[in-house]
Amino acid sequence: MKAAVMRAVGAPLDIIDDLELGEVGPREVRVKVKAAGLCHSDLTVLNNDYGWPYPAVLGHELAGIVEEIGSQVTAVKVGDHVVGNLVTSCGVCVDCRRGRYSTCTDPGSVRRPAGSPARLFENGEPIAQLADLGAFLEETILHERNLVVVDKAVPFDRAALLGCGVLTGIGAVKNVARVQLGETVAVLGCGGVGLNVIQGAALVGARRIIAIDLQPGKLELAKRFGATDTINPAEVDDLAARVREITGERGVDHSFEVIGLPVTAQQAIDITTVGGTMYQVGMHKPGTVVGLGQFDLLRGQKAIQGLHMGKPIPEYDIPLYADLYRQGRLNLDDLVSQTIPLERINEAYADLERGEIARSVVVFD
Repeated sequence: MKAAVMRAVGAPLDIIDDLELGEVGPREVRVKVKAAGLCHSDLTVLNNDYGWPYPAVLGHELAGIVEEIGSQVTAVKVGDHVVGNLVTSCGVCVDCRRGRYSTCTDPGSVRRPAGSPARLFENGEPIAQLADLGAFLEETILHERNLVVVDKAVPFDRAALLGCGVLTGIGAVKNVARVQLGETVAVLGCGGVGLNVIQGAALVGARRIIAIDLQPGKLELAKRFGATDTINPAEVDDLAARVREITGERGVDHSFEVIGLPVTAQQAIDITTVGGTMYQVGMHKPGTVVGLGQFDLLRGQKAIQGLHMGKPIPEYDIPLYADLYRQGRLNLDDLVSQTIPLERINEAYADLERGEIARSVVVFD
């Protein structure tokens, strides 16, 4: 079957048609993949060495149909429509029992034991699955805890985005920052995740939502997700001064850096008010350090908060967002910039790297 395989850091994905699946384990599920979103995190992995094994199938925003289940599977059944869950968790450790799945102490328990046959093969050689998922292939095998059932009324190309872009963006607002009615928010980077931070802030009633991006098209798109103000940093002399002007000379209560660059991380710190918090959402290159200077830390009383996937409870949050979409209260349609066949994946990642689009989605017949 077809798949897009990462062979080496910095190399284009290799499109193959001879990927094979292994046997489905007792708690594993075979899924026919119908759609897979192209997230900027995968692009970062393609271009930087994080020490993850390859060759590997990348992609983590997937939606599909359950084709086969293992003998001990209880979470899904054949025929269910499912979304990939990137927050790998054991479900039984102390953190999991407290609903803190993103800080699970034993995520490796859902993986096959060392020495076991792989789930994916090419010519008899194992192919890894990035982040326990891997979405750029026609069929896959996943642990049941890496899947969440969604309403069949949600189109696959929209449902796929629920597993990362939506989960992370809205979760950053709802679960981590806990933005309150009337507070102020700024979002640096208006791609797929950033747009969901914006609409998350709109959902909870933020008073001002400032979208910041270098792409005029993305700033226009941000307005459709709830941005009250937009700033192109290339068009202002002092970004922090412009934010203070919008917010009444105080900066924002919450700033979200959704790009993953040191310069934008510092800008996000600079535009927060006294006692405000910067949330690091974007994925930086290995070795990058983000920190606060003495003045910001003490006199400014500012804070930096890291987060992983919006600190979600996936089994609750993903169906919730699917319901909000069906009710017309959550915008998924405008997130999908284009749908493409697998063969165009490298071209679509080039579009993403240039900052031209929110999300491309690979669709499989």
